[in-house]
Amino acid sequence: MPVSRLDVVYRKLLLTKFFTKGWGSPENLQKLFDFRKIISNRETCYKLVPKNYPITLINEVKRADCRIIEGKFRSPFAVYVPDLVSEEIQDAFFQMVLPLKWKDDNYKPVCIHLAGTGDHYFWRRRNVMAKPLLKAGIGAIILENPYYGIRKPKEQIRSSLHYVSDIFVMGGCLVLECLVLLNWCERLGFGPLGVTGISMGGHMASLAATSWPKPLVLVPCLSWSTASSVFTEGVMSDSIDWDMLQAQYISNELYCDKLSKLCKIVDDPFACDLSRLPALDTISELDEHLGSNYVTPHKVIRLFNVAHSNCTTINYKHSSQTKSLIISGEYSLTNLLKEPPPLLTSKKSILEKKKRAKEALWFMKGLMDECTHLKNFSVPYDTSLIISVCARTDGYVPRGGIATLEDIWPGATVKYVDCGHVGAYIWYRKVFRESIKEAFDRAKTKLPPPSPSIYEI
Repeated sequence: MPVSRLDVVYRKLLLTKFFTKGWGSPENLQKLFDFRKIISNRETCYKLVPKNYPITLINEVKRADCRIIEGKFRSPFAVYVPDLVSEEIQDAFFQMVLPLKWKDDNYKPVCIHLAGTGDHYFWRRRNVMAKPLLKAGIGAIILENPYYGIRKPKEQIRSSLHYVSDIFVMGGCLVLECLVLLNWCERLGFGPLGVTGISMGGHMASLAATSWPKPLVLVPCLSWSTASSVFTEGVMSDSIDWDMLQAQYISNELYCDKLSKLCKIVDDPFACDLSRLPALDTISELDEHLGSNYVTPHKVIRLFNVAHSNCTTINYKHSSQTKSLIISGEYSLTNLLKEPPPLLTSKKSILEKKKRAKEALWFMKGLMDECTHLKNFSVPYDTSLIISVCARTDGYVPRGGIATLEDIWPGATVKYVDCGHVGAYIWYRKVFRESIKEAFDRAKTKLPPPSPSIYEI
């Protein structure tokens, strides 16, 4: 399936650069790896947030068509890993958009809306998603992302996260903050409850949904099962300084010898679109056994190195299934990787950077899989309440060679719109809203009414 040209052109027009200061310290990445193992397990994650976690209400405004309530609370992530959270992002801020009067006191659905890339403050989600859904009787909570809007560090320019580790901090914060808000909504007698988001917000919503131990509506839009392809193959990868990341990677053995062995590339690295990834020069021999049932960036780099050393066949193991790479004649892996796809030929400088930054790119793939791949997280409690909306020609979120949502979450529904990422946001927002309404209709027929609350808001 070709990539949307609109996605390519739109990305070129944007000035935003990502990870301008590098990977983040190896020590911080190690802490994030360790904490990911806790929050990716529903039982251990849910216990991190008390049901009565304190929330402070700041303001309430009544308008002709709704009530808007503003609140804040200290992010639980800042409580558990305080040295990873800067002062600006420690407090979570949100807006709650509610009808002036519920149509049915036994049915008070509320959906949390998480922000996509560049979606600062509340106004966009409030006007594009929350208010139209209010007409269908669905309330909303709009949560400000860490590093965005009110929570943006002073020295950060627009949405340009400084470190790769920042996006993992963002995800960890949002998972725990959603738990705070879901518990709060339950205490207030709201239900059924749900979480949604577009693009990055859709993936963050998916991660958050894995931690809730009860049925939960989930509608991720324009996202998929991992963020690794977004930053290594998608058009956003052009916004990364690969030379700088490569220099940092090879200059510190903690990255290339320790961390690259700890993070796992979840999907078969040779089932992805190989032409989108750079060829690797021969820099060392294969120095460790490749027979384990997972592949790390460290292993994949050396596997490619052997492929470039006149080998005829390499056996490797992925997902407990032995496979072979046949390296011979005109069909050699080397030749396959030499020719860039049409999408990248128009930007030779970016392509050359990727080729020079071969180890950094595979390390990025491993990091993103380790911390964002849905296979590394619990399966949501009730997958029948999941409706995902994807764009067929998405240039931001490539899906080739990546585990599907239907495989990871059997019972989930996946819908497709016939356009790219940007086009889907412009022309198909009604489909996003209709999918949210459809998922809440399913929940209404399946779930009992929420318990009455002694609290009022």
